[in-house]
Amino acid sequence: MSENNMLDKDFKEIINNIKEEIQKTQYKVAIESNINLISMYFRLGKILNDNYEYGNKFIDEVSRDLKIEFPNSTGFSVRNLKYMKKFYLEYKDDEEVQQLVAQVPWGHNIVLMEKVKDKEVRKVYIEGILKNGWGRNMLSIQIDNGYHLRIGASNNNFENTLPALDSDLVNYTIKDPYIFDFLSLQNEYKEKELENAMINKIRDVLIELGKGFSFVGNQYKINVGGQEFFIDLLFYHLELRRYVVVELKANSFKPEYAGQIGFYVTAVDEILKKEQDNPTIGLVLCKDKDRLTVDYSLKSINVPIGVSSFEIEKYIPKDILEKLPTEEDLNLHIDIEDEE
Repeated sequence: MSENNMLDKDFKEIINNIKEEIQKTQYKVAIESNINLISMYFRLGKILNDNYEYGNKFIDEVSRDLKIEFPNSTGFSVRNLKYMKKFYLEYKDDEEVQQLVAQVPWGHNIVLMEKVKDKEVRKVYIEGILKNGWGRNMLSIQIDNGYHLRIGASNNNFENTLPALDSDLVNYTIKDPYIFDFLSLQNEYKEKELENAMINKIRDVLIELGKGFSFVGNQYKINVGGQEFFIDLLFYHLELRRYVVVELKANSFKPEYAGQIGFYVTAVDEILKKEQDNPTIGLVLCKDKDRLTVDYSLKSINVPIGVSSFEIEKYIPKDILEKLPTEEDLNLHIDIEDEE
């Protein structure tokens, strides 16, 4: 390599290190700023609550005075001050939750107070916000779609096929049911039509699957014993560091599906998995299932498999879909060649 090329390489590495440090600092500043803001709102809420004896017009007067004193600041409307008071009353007796809610933006906290009454359930959504980076619109969609009921609800054999820590992580990565309400399909559709619709909407599929899923390919060809086999959808999970094989079924679960995806999981482990990768997991997505049948089918399978149902009949308003991240915002593809 020439001296100039070496200098170019070193310069690029230096620039990348600088950018990384700036991004880390910006993130820390944003987190600390949000925590300070939420803490201030909590304290203001306490003051407003402790002076309730001044009557119903008290908050109106406070709002008017604050807007005059701080004309360039937002957040001092009557409505927002009332939310501050509610925020204080909601969390004044629970320091653990106070620290948790301080990590998410104020607008998200308002959505949680309005739409999720159970504080334990709120914790699930706060963890979802922090893990997946949901905006307010996506948070509302997840609440409406019962995210907290779907996480960790699949039928699976993870406990018997994975180490305890891995089992918990994988289990709470898989949902049941998945809601693909952005797909346009007739009442009667075939598996190929379902697959094509999902590929056409892969951005939205990745959002529903959750943060960390990266799309590798569909009808992914593997060669075993001189025969070609095709995996419906293949993903790589960046946080779990493992491949995820997905088979689509447009009907109810059948026991033979467990054997089929078990074969694909084993093949991916033998052919694609690298030393640094964790064992591959399989996920069967079917229109519906009998849980006992699934449990029986998975008992004899020695590779990690989950079985979840899916729904496509629900509806997300078009104006919300348009605000979701673009394909460029998501990592859609892992180049397997680069990992060899």
